[in-house]
Amino acid sequence: MTELERIIEAILFSSPKALTLKKLEKGLEEFPAPDIQSAIERLKTVYSDPLRAVEIVEVSGGFQMRTKLDHRDWVKRFVKEKDAGLTRAMLETLAVIAYRQPIAKRDIDGLRGVDSIRSVKQLLERKLIEMGGRNQEPGKPMVFKTTGKFLELFGLKDIHDLPTIKELEALDK
Repeated sequence: MTELERIIEAILFSSPKALTLKKLEKGLEEFPAPDIQSAIERLKTVYSDPLRAVEIVEVSGGFQMRTKLDHRDWVKRFVKEKDAGLTRAMLETLAVIAYRQPIAKRDIDGLRGVDSIRSVKQLLERKLIEMGGRNQEPGKPMVFKTTGKFLELFGLKDIHDLPTIKELEALDK
């Protein structure tokens, strides 16, 4: 293992959040960008070994070291997982935003059939959604979209990794 690989491994191990390639390149300016990219790919390969208990995954446009699912129950005995504490209303609102983004609050309310202001505020406070500009409809309402923190929480590389409606419907069969 090269020195650069050991450095990146230590950084990923220590970071509570996913780190983008750009952030790694900026912080490791002593090393050429292609070397950093190669080191990450080699580390991903090393940690993909089934005998390893952790892996390096791409989430939210960056890289993160995580416990493999096989060991999650064992780890939970010793490390308390942060509870996202999302209510059913918040999850419904978040799902609508994730699948329809960017979306105005009145459209969220229309799809859910109830006023979603409380859920929207809570999701904004938790930084799972953010304001995504204004719609071109009359009144130019504010629209909402998901954040990188949303992707990290749900282990998604990007928003396109969400299951499709057809995939979700197939689960019921």
